[in-house]
Parts: sequence; C-alpha cells; structure tokens
Amino acid sequence: MSDSATALAYVALGANIDAPEARVSEAMQCLDAAPFGRVMARSSLYRTAPVGKLDQPDFINAVVALQTSLAPRDLMRALLGLEARLGRVRGERNGPRRIDLDLIAYEDRRIDTPDLQLPHPRAGERGFVMVPWAEIAPDARIGGVRVADLAARLPCHDIARIEA
Repeated sequence: MSDSATALAYVALGANIDAPEARVSEAMQCLDAAPFGRVMARSSLYRTAPVGKLDQPDFINAVVALQTSLAPRDLMRALLGLEARLGRVRGERNGPRRIDLDLIAYEDRRIDTPDLQLPHPRAGERGFVMVPWAEIAPDARIGGVRVADLAARLPCHDIARIEA
C-alpha cells in the first residue's frame, strides 16, 4: 500500500498473566500510533475462560478496528514486533501469555500462506474474538456472514464484559 492509502483491519488482543488488563490497554494505546495507524474503535474488555489448556488464569480479551497504511504482511510483522516489545515469550500452544495480538481481518482480503491467513481461520469459532468484535463492528463479515450473527451462534457463557 502507498503511504496515502489506508485499510481497515481488525486486531484481537488477549492476555492472562502479569496484569492482563493493563497489558491489553497498553497494547491498544500502542496500536493507536505509528507505525500501526489509528484505532477507530475499541471494544470493551472481556474476561474469558482459557481454551485448550484449562489450568491457567482467565484471559482479558478485546478487539480494535485499526485504520492502517501498512499492507497485511507488514501489519502482521509490526504486531509480532509489538508483542515482543511488550514482553511476549512464545511458549506452549494455548498457554499463558503476557500479550497476544492476532490480525483477524484486513478489509475483505483473503490470504492463505504459511505466515498469514486472513481472515483468521479460527476467529469465527471463538467467542472471545467474536463477542468483542461484534460489539464494535456487528456488520463486518467473515465468509459473507455478519460478525454479529456468528457471535450469536457461539456459546458465550464463559465471557463477561468487565469494562466498557
């Protein structure tokens, strides 16, 4: 993308160790600056039960809508760099984490490469992504289906809004 072109991307945030609410809020602030772009909307914070590895603390999750001039792969690299700056250490899959930033959608782009898949292949199955996303962009779509409709189909008994 050229410097003047912008796109709307959605980023899911999560953390469950080392003051997770503060980590998610800090990451949101970082996303609202160069090189990322401008946060156009941010969801409430949600407390959610862990998925996969259950013997760990609950997560704090959120989603932001990000207006960006970065191309999808450049944005993904920048997100990984921000995770590292904020103390993310990659350990076990689905394990505890200080911060996790997932690019879940970028306009209506479809990308399927080893290093990037858009829209995120499991986003539509995860209440901890879909509920906050539906809060800020109910009419966004995955595979032609509204985010709000996908969120409504998921069991969300383990998701609680903690901050508006």
